[in-house]
Amino acid sequence: MTSTDERAVKPALLRGWRRKCPNCGAGPMLSGYLTVRDSCPVCHEELHHHRADDGPAYLTILVVGHLMAPFLHFSFTKWQPEPLVLASTLSVGCVALALYLLPRLKGAIVGFQWAKRMHGFKAQS
Repeated sequence: MTSTDERAVKPALLRGWRRKCPNCGAGPMLSGYLTVRDSCPVCHEELHHHRADDGPAYLTILVVGHLMAPFLHFSFTKWQPEPLVLASTLSVGCVALALYLLPRLKGAIVGFQWAKRMHGFKAQS
């Protein structure tokens, strides 16, 4: 495979979402909660080139806000719970959803960068 060959974006995004190596799909991409490994332990694809930076956090905030805001409106107009109950419930929901989405979105962004040969991924096979 030359550096100009196309890499499939959808499989790379799905592998990244599963927090697996975008190249082989077998090796774990993350060594901790959000720490990307320098290379895949299975296929030895270098992953240290990624530049996810704040992208996963912005996407997480965007998704959590768009999912929880309608729920807030619906639950307040339908049931009219006490403010403390509503705030507690939505806080737990927002934190849980954010903790679930953050590593998956980071993996998807690294997979996208790998598929599009962004940054240092362009020299890889």
